Amino acid sequence: MNKYARLRIHIAPLGFESDRIVLPAIDMKADKVWILIHDDDTKQKDEKSYLDDVRNRLKKARIESEIMRLNRLDLSNTIKGIRIIVKEGGDNMYYVNVSSGSKIQAVACTMTCMMFNEKNNLIPYYVQPKKYFAYKGKQMSEGLKKIIDLPQYDIKTPEERLVRALQIIKENNSKMTKSSLAKAVDDKKIIEIGAREENYEQARLTSLDKNIIKPLKNDWKFIREDKVGRTRWVEITPEGENILEILNDK
Repeated sequence: MNKYARLRIHIAPLGFESDRIVLPAIDMKADKVWILIHDDDTKQKDEKSYLDDVRNRLKKARIESEIMRLNRLDLSNTIKGIRIIVKEGGDNMYYVNVSSGSKIQAVACTMTCMMFNEKNNLIPYYVQPKKYFAYKGKQMSEGLKKIIDLPQYDIKTPEERLVRALQIIKENNSKMTKSSLAKAVDDKKIIEIGAREENYEQARLTSLDKNIIKPLKNDWKFIREDKVGRTRWVEITPEGENILEILNDK
């Protein structure tokens, strides 16, 4: 393969079936399939036979496979995992299967494609099987009737400077005074202050309000403000905690 060619990489959560992962990978000539499995071994015993079947069939089709362990019940954890695969995988094409796992995983797969598709290389798709079965110890569907491309819409993510400011608050027990935050974002060059020394502190607070506090609080709802006596505090909201969990690569 030409070293400049883009690989066709599929990402598929594992459920209680094999065909919905294997058949579209073969049909769409995948080079590799990332299989997302539950990170709790005690709760994914029933899936093991399907994982073995998927990997064996992909191997026979000469398609590489790799697994990533994620909490299938955690939306943010799944989004973060898929984002890491794409970020570390380079400028390839990623085809995200929204039909092979749980409902939470389907939502996570769809949201990832909407949030992190800056390079237009994240493509969600849905697999319509030929048959459905009531679950009685065998896979829940069989065959491949149609692969349905899904509409691609954008969900905006916050600017890097806002994420950096949010991370500073997080590192200070998720709550800090506005004056402390102003100094921290100034020290890290997240905001710029064009003022003389005698007006510097007030100018710094003004810049913090305009460039950090207002967008994080009003546009994104990632922080809240409280006043205790004469001191103003800034605290991360649950929404802010979630976005940091998703965007943190560690």
